[in-house]
This record gives sequence, structure tokens and C-alpha cells, in this order.
Amino acid sequence: MPLQTIEPRRLYRQIADQLRALIAAGEFALGSRLPPERDLAVQLGVSRPSVREALIALEVEGLVEVRMGSGIYVTAPGPAPVAQSRDVGAALGPFDIIHARQLIESELAAVAARHKDSASLKRMRAAVKRMEDDIALGVMPIRGDRDFHIALAEASDNAALVRVVTDLFDERNNPLFEQLGRHFENARSWRQAVAEHRAVLRAVAAGDVAAARAAMRSHLGNSHDRFAAAWVETAPPRKAA
Repeated sequence: MPLQTIEPRRLYRQIADQLRALIAAGEFALGSRLPPERDLAVQLGVSRPSVREALIALEVEGLVEVRMGSGIYVTAPGPAPVAQSRDVGAALGPFDIIHARQLIESELAAVAARHKDSASLKRMRAAVKRMEDDIALGVMPIRGDRDFHIALAEASDNAALVRVVTDLFDERNNPLFEQLGRHFENARSWRQAVAEHRAVLRAVAAGDVAAARAAMRSHLGNSHDRFAAAWVETAPPRKAA
């Protein structure tokens, strides 16, 4: 038998595999509630964002249902279909993506402020306006958001960096990121994001390198925090005495 490529297993996949096996073994019965996210993180010795990514993966697979304000419930008794499980397993974790973007795009914002390229500034202003217009129409402003970050990267005049920023942004289309967005993105969060984009734009237009770097770091840090906001979890009902 030929040797198979060894693939590093992402942490959220290891957590999801454990929970999936417990569900398949009947440790968590159909309709039962899983332990709260915070408890799972403590028991597994991992961060809450890693547990959240694992739970979102299981939700995409159809094994659990996240009920905001109530908890996470088992909705299927066994493993998901192989093809679907592989599709989810190939996805990058949303929090890894945001952290990578924060590291790269904070410095790109500083570069954009240093160069103050008029064409890029024009595209960034148009992107913010597009975001605002979409929000007013009740449409999530992904297009304007994407345009803004790519325009900022283009100010570096480095095609490799533009490709990296584009590829990382487009990971928002992976199944984990999309499912996470369904729970946490709304008009209010997008209006906050627009205000943060405007702060980056002001710093870049002013040529303030330090402020541009800080504004982008803050924006993507806030984006992380919005996705990591605590799910409201109620205590399990007490058993009758």
C-alpha cells in the first residue's frame, strides 16, 4: 500500500472529532444538551474560540444545533456523511484567519498611510460608501468590505501581498466562517465595522502611519471579539428531587 500524505490536524478538528465520537457512541443522546462552551474548554484544556470552531463545524455537519440563549443540542445520532465532513475539515478556522489578517493588514495600513496613494484612497472611500449603501438596503455589506481591504493592500504596490489579503478575505466563504457569521453578524455589528473602516481611512488619508496601523489592528481585533462574544448560556434544568 502506498504511503499517504500526513496532514497536520487543526485543533478545532481534533475537538470536533472527540465530540463526534461521543455523540456516535451515545454519550450525548439525540436531543440532549452538550456541556456549555466554557466547560468544554476547561475539560479539553483549550481556548473557547477553538471549542466554538469545533461546535460550528459540527453544526455545519448537522450533528448539533446551536440555540442562542439556550445551548448546543444534539440533532443527529451518528457521524455526518463522509463528503460533508471532509468539506468542513478542509476549512481554515475563522479565528486563525482573523489573527493572520490582523498581523498582515495592520502593517499594510501603515504602508498605505506612508504612501498616501490617491487612487487607493479613492477606492477605499468608494468601498465605505458601498458598505453604507448596502446596510441601508438591509444587505450585509460584504462586497464593500472586500473592496476596502483589497484597495488598502493595493496601496503597497505588491502583487503578492494583494493576493494574500484577497485569499484570506475570501476565506469568509468557507462553511465555518459563514455559519459563524449567521450567529453573530447583523446590521449593528456591520455599522460598527463601517465606523472602524472610517477610522482606518482617516488615518491613511492623514498620512499618520502609527494611527493607521493601530486603527487596523483595532478593527480586526474587534472583529475577532464580535465573533467570540459569549453565547448566552442558561444553566441546565435541575433534576426533580
